[in-house]
Amino acid sequence: MKIGLDIMGGDFAPDAIIEGAVDCLAHLAEGEKLVLIGNENNILNRLHELGTDPSRFEILHAEDVIEMGDHPARAFSQKRNSSISLGYRMLKQGTLDGFCSAGNTGAMLVGASYTVNVIPGVFRPALATKLPCIDGRNSVILDVGINPDCKPDVLMQYGILGTLYARFVLGIDNPSVGLLNIGEEESKGTAAVKAAYELMKEHPGMNFFGNVEGNVLFSETMPDVVVCDGFVGNIVLKQAEAFHAIFKSRGFSDQFLDRLDFENIGGTPIIGINANVVIGHGISKRKAIMNMIRQTRDVVHADLAQKILEAI
Repeated sequence: MKIGLDIMGGDFAPDAIIEGAVDCLAHLAEGEKLVLIGNENNILNRLHELGTDPSRFEILHAEDVIEMGDHPARAFSQKRNSSISLGYRMLKQGTLDGFCSAGNTGAMLVGASYTVNVIPGVFRPALATKLPCIDGRNSVILDVGINPDCKPDVLMQYGILGTLYARFVLGIDNPSVGLLNIGEEESKGTAAVKAAYELMKEHPGMNFFGNVEGNVLFSETMPDVVVCDGFVGNIVLKQAEAFHAIFKSRGFSDQFLDRLDFENIGGTPIIGINANVVIGHGISKRKAIMNMIRQTRDVVHADLAQKILEAI
């Protein structure tokens, strides 16, 4: 297995990215290799400073850098030798099994759509992330950022995509699927959410739980899959991060609260494309980068893209 890592992406690149890659070496099994994509001199110098043998990695030099403030589509098309562009090119060629980056999210999404492409039959890809439950489980919520406004059939299909993620990545046999809403009743919500409820209720391959309210999130009654549009999902995700930051600043230490820390999650996979791609938080430092790589490895092991292709 080869996992490509964008060394030049993120607010603390390249040093924090290289440090995270070095930390991840202890978690890789035999036959698992990291491909560091970025400025070769920067990579070699930092590895030397860390006392790490460069031969433990493959290194691919990238001349260009897609900056965090660059226009995503323009930068991806014009900076053909950037670390993000090269990573996607290798994915398409089959020389990488997975690719991850904490860089420009828009450019990562452009690369996903126009290089490895969306799986035929998938209406819209989604960003999916794990939500910790108080009883020790993990659920998955999607979308958390790609599509802020979703039609009913897209929300229904997110239930299918989330089911596949929960089954093959989280190991849940028959995942329950809930639709995030302002009330449990069928009559509640926007027109799109109410229509999605009807589609999900009638879908024969979905273990539909029904509507779930925000106060069910993180609890022992939270379903295995939580479906919402990217606008709502991103707010849920950022709110969880904010609460963790507040607790941490006040000196609280708790095993469950630590699971809300984005650094422990690492990144969010793009679900519904023909490749295994994980996007990390732009403010990621070495611990978050290490866990982003591990998350990518889990998605590759699950062969999630192929499972979705077969199911859809």
